[in-house]
Amino acid sequence: MTTTTPGAAAAPAGAPVPTDLTADEFAQRLAPMRREILAHCYRMTGSVHDAEDMLQETYLRAWRAMRGFENRSSLRTWMFRIATNACLTHLDGRRRRPLPTGIGAPAADPRDQPREDLGTPWLEPLPDDLVWTRAPQDPAEVAVDRDSVRLAFVAALQHLTAQQRAVMLLRDVLAWSAAEVADALDLSVAAVNSTLQRARAHMAGVQHVTPLEPTDPRHKELLERYVAAFEAYDVAAIVDLLAADVVWEMPPFPGWYAGPRAVGELIGTWCPAQGPGDMRMVPTSANGLPAFAMYMRDPDGVHRAFQVQQVTVAADGVRHVTVWFGAPLFARFGLPAELTDPT
Repeated sequence: MTTTTPGAAAAPAGAPVPTDLTADEFAQRLAPMRREILAHCYRMTGSVHDAEDMLQETYLRAWRAMRGFENRSSLRTWMFRIATNACLTHLDGRRRRPLPTGIGAPAADPRDQPREDLGTPWLEPLPDDLVWTRAPQDPAEVAVDRDSVRLAFVAALQHLTAQQRAVMLLRDVLAWSAAEVADALDLSVAAVNSTLQRARAHMAGVQHVTPLEPTDPRHKELLERYVAAFEAYDVAAIVDLLAADVVWEMPPFPGWYAGPRAVGELIGTWCPAQGPGDMRMVPTSANGLPAFAMYMRDPDGVHRAFQVQQVTVAADGVRHVTVWFGAPLFARFGLPAELTDPT
C-alpha cells in the first residue's frame, strides 16, 4: 500500500528521528505513511474531501511540533496520534455522515419519484487509487486492510460518537494497546476500555456480506453480465442478477430499496435511459470493491458523467449497490466528464 517519495531514503525501523529535518526531508520521512493516514482520516470522517483536509492538517501540525518530538514513540504512532486528534477537533459539533439505509426509515416505494436531500452530509466513497497503488502487491500493500475501509464498516462507524470511533479504530484497526490509546486521547485506561466495549456492542449489529473474491470465476462472470444488462437497458436481465435480499441505495436520495422487484421497478420507472446504448459503464473501484462509472447519453449523443455504482457481489448474486451522483465525483476517481470514443 505505502509509497516512497522518489529519492527518499527509508529510515531503519525503530531508528531515532532527527528533529532538525528540513521541510523536504520531513516530507520524505512521512511519504510512506501518507495513504495509511488518509485511510484513517476517511474512517473517522466518512468524507474523502474532509480526509484530505485532515491529512494536510496532520502534516502541518506535525511539522510545527517536530522539534518537540522526543522519540518516545515511533514516528508512525506519533503521526496517527496527531491525525486522530485533528479529526476529533474537526468532528466536534458536526453531523454524522450516513447512508440512506442508516437513517432509520423503512424501504421506499419504487413507484414514488425519488427526491434529493441536499441538506444531509452523506457518506462518500473512497476511490481505491487513493489508498492502494496499481503496482503489483508487495508486503507493504497490506498496510491498509481492505476490510477496514469497506463501506458497511465505515457507515457503521458513523453511528458511533467521534470518541468511540477514535478508540475503536486505534484499538481494533491499528492494534494499539489501551494504554497507548489513553495517552493519545488524554483518557484513562478504564475509560478507553469502557468506550471500546460500547463501540463493539454497537458494531456487533452490523450486517456483514462476504463478497466473492475477484479470483472467483463467478465474480467476473456476474459483473460482466451486470454491465451488459445495464448497457442494454435490459431491466429483466438486471433483476435476474440480483440476490433475493439485495439492497439499493443512492445518496443524496434518502430512499433505499429492498428486493429485486423493487430495484427493477425503480430502474424501469425512473432511470432516464430510453434504450440500449444510452448507458455506458466504465470499471473502477471504491472501498476495496468493484465499482462502475456510468455515463448517460444526452440528447446531443454525448455520454456524460452520471453516477458511480459500487457493487457488492456474493455467491447468490448482487447483494448491495450504492450509487453516488455528480460529475465532481468522477474527477475524484480520475475519470473524464464525458466519453468521446465512439460506441
